[in-house]
Amino acid sequence: MPDPLPLILTLIAAPGALPPALPALVRDALGDMGAAVGTPEWLAEAEASDLPFADLAPEQAVSIARSVIGTAPVDAVAQPAEGRRKRLLLADMDSTIVTSETLDEIAAYAGLKAEVAAITTRSMNGEIDFAAALRERVALLKGLDIAALDRTWAATEYTPGARELIATLAAAGAVTALVSGGFTWFTGRVAAGLGFTHHFANTLEISGHALTGSVAEPILDRDAKLAILKRLASENGLPLTATAAVGDGANDLAMLGAAGLGVAYRAKPIVAAAARARLDHAGLRGLLFAMGFSGQDIRPG
Repeated sequence: MPDPLPLILTLIAAPGALPPALPALVRDALGDMGAAVGTPEWLAEAEASDLPFADLAPEQAVSIARSVIGTAPVDAVAQPAEGRRKRLLLADMDSTIVTSETLDEIAAYAGLKAEVAAITTRSMNGEIDFAAALRERVALLKGLDIAALDRTWAATEYTPGARELIATLAAAGAVTALVSGGFTWFTGRVAAGLGFTHHFANTLEISGHALTGSVAEPILDRDAKLAILKRLASENGLPLTATAAVGDGANDLAMLGAAGLGVAYRAKPIVAAAARARLDHAGLRGLLFAMGFSGQDIRPG
């Protein structure tokens, strides 16, 4: 029996959105470029398919796949087959595990959403320093009644697939950590709601029933996210190759680059360009398929 091919290309889409003929078309295209290619295998019909291959670099395989995919809403992730099921996940919160930017939504109750959101966008695009941008945005909210936090939380929604992602990884014995440049006021609630093992974020300073306009130091930024990834990996006896990270902003780049599987989720352009793996179309279930879980493995959460 021949040795299994060492690399895997996974095509991932929203449920029902992966054309049945596409895996075979991608297989043929890889073969035309000199790759040794195996038979496509459905992880979930019309949603995710694995294609084993060799003799091409992962980034070459993804480029070829994207040329075949064209404008279809399908993602492609290529990586070594061995060790693809990760045992530690670090996840960003805003615009990743939840659909919104919680600080921007808080600012709406001060009538400052547009102003704060503009700073957020520049920060997430890597145009300005994250810590300075966070302090500037929070300072604008000095005196805001903390009822705005409750209202923001009441309107916060989980990203499609977030419950399944964390429930499935927990059932598989993986450690999961929510690591946010946002605030513990929200990460604690999200972590409890979804079942994260850990959560880390910044602390909003409050006096009485109002925000003081300050954030407790030190600021949890991109360097802190990377440090938490390394610390949790070490504490759990894991090499970084056994870890995964997912996020969308410039402050996620360091942890995405260091993790064994770093996934840019609906990411800002600077992040999408730098990340080795991207999910532009699929929900967070797609991260499970990239790790080799099948549709039957996925827990509802």
